Amino acid sequence: MDLFDVLTLIGGLCLFLFGMNVMGESLERRAGSGLRSLLGKLTQNKLAGFLTGLGVTAVIQSSSATTVMVVGFVNSGVMSLKQSIGVIMGANIGTTITAWVLSLGGISSDNIVMQLFKPTSFTPVLALIGTAMVMFGKTSKKKDTGTILLGFATLMFGMDTMSDAVAGLADVPAFQNMFLMFKNPILGVLVGAILTAIIQSSSASVGILQALSVTGQVSYGAAVPIIMGQNIGTCITAILSSFGTNKNAKRAAIVHLSFNVIGTIVWLTVFSLISALLRPAILDASASYLGIAVAHSIFNIACTVLLLPMASLLEKLAVKLVPDNNKKEVIAELDERLLVTPPIALERCGVVASEMAGLSVEALKDSLSMLERFDDSMAEDIRTKESKADHYEDILGTYLVKLSGHHVSDSDNVEAGKLLKIIGDFERISDHAVNIVESAEEIKQKDIQFTEPALKELRVICAAVSEIVDLALAAYLENDLHAAEKVEPLEQIVDGLRTKLRDGHIRRLQQGECSIEAGFVWSDLITNLERVSDHCSNIAACVADAAHNNMDMHKSIKVLRMNEKAFHQQLAIYQEKYSV
Repeated sequence: MDLFDVLTLIGGLCLFLFGMNVMGESLERRAGSGLRSLLGKLTQNKLAGFLTGLGVTAVIQSSSATTVMVVGFVNSGVMSLKQSIGVIMGANIGTTITAWVLSLGGISSDNIVMQLFKPTSFTPVLALIGTAMVMFGKTSKKKDTGTILLGFATLMFGMDTMSDAVAGLADVPAFQNMFLMFKNPILGVLVGAILTAIIQSSSASVGILQALSVTGQVSYGAAVPIIMGQNIGTCITAILSSFGTNKNAKRAAIVHLSFNVIGTIVWLTVFSLISALLRPAILDASASYLGIAVAHSIFNIACTVLLLPMASLLEKLAVKLVPDNNKKEVIAELDERLLVTPPIALERCGVVASEMAGLSVEALKDSLSMLERFDDSMAEDIRTKESKADHYEDILGTYLVKLSGHHVSDSDNVEAGKLLKIIGDFERISDHAVNIVESAEEIKQKDIQFTEPALKELRVICAAVSEIVDLALAAYLENDLHAAEKVEPLEQIVDGLRTKLRDGHIRRLQQGECSIEAGFVWSDLITNLERVSDHCSNIAACVADAAHNNMDMHKSIKVLRMNEKAFHQQLAIYQEKYSV
């Protein structure tokens, strides 16, 4: 093996790792809602969690990415430590699929049908199709599909290049002696763990082992301990991702490590006893692409069969290794670890935004009730909700901007844009709730008395505003276009009520029925109420934006008014309902 073979090996390795990374990221984006659906099925049931972890990892082709997501979910409070254990175990089996795909490179036959299954036969076609889709595809889904095909073609080409480069090592005594040393199980486990920890991918390190097997010097006796070590090395990604997280997230990373370490210790002991006592001939046989894939799968399945029934013991071990303390922890609502999987990160943003929307509407409706009967504790609760809404807007805005730096699908991009626009309106609704509370406080402190006609008018506009915030919330939470269409005519009614209430106030002022001091509070109240309806109109327009894949709010409002007959019918209903 000369210098040029070494350079070829390095080039092949780089292409292999690059292709695997590109394919994995594209698979995550392409899976999108499928990932959300799978993760939505998580329950306290160990089997459900196991199947979810297996399915997600099979889709994104990376157990490391799955466990990093799990750490993020546990840190965010989305998933409990108990739920995470089954997912982690499922991920260990899901990652073995990669080795089976790579084993196609080991096909050797003169049969033309079998040759068609060799990657060197079909990957050029996949690369051609992928290139065409990336260059000429009009949607992000088509481009992502093309990138998946290109990534797969690249990694298989890199695999083939590595195999060709190391073929000359078959006659190198030093290489033969190195793999004789790896027959020492402890040394084999250490090598597998270190290599995998460096490249942070057990799938990639198994692929490298498969490429080396082409030399004929890699025996099953050396390969099996290396495979066991690779399972330990892949834990480094989850361990690193747990830095700076809460206790349960750290425990999830510990569960991943302890699962693989315990499994390796048990089955390495069994393997060593079989090697020493029975000396099966297969351990001295040369490993093949397919044989390594089979060994990888058998080991991971054996670990899961051994430890899945003992999931509660792993949980207790993790709690013991990361004990509770008296320090109160703040759960992170949005975890940056989830940004590696944009569909999941966006799903979490939606959950937090929905919580923010609910808080804002609750604060607004509570503030309206304060105009009838003021309560100090409720006033404090409204201010607390407004403070939380401010906090949510800050973290959501920052997180969504970071998310926009990642490659997201067209549909996810529209959803992110909708969230960025909508959180500002909900936050302003909570601000107006506090303004209304301050007006209520002023009414109480200064013992301001409104006339009976004024109180009647105030109740009418408050009822209209209460209904419009309910419609806006339903439109957002349920993507309800029907509710969104009702917002615009009701917003016009509130605008009209504001004008009528101001005119009424001026008339009462001129007739000496109302004080100047009451007039200032009255003006502030109806201004805040009218502005709440404006923000509800913006929210309804955002829902229309997302539904019609349009980011022009003025155009969306026109869409909401498109059916003029229905619009005017609804307007007439509200005019009768909220007349003064």
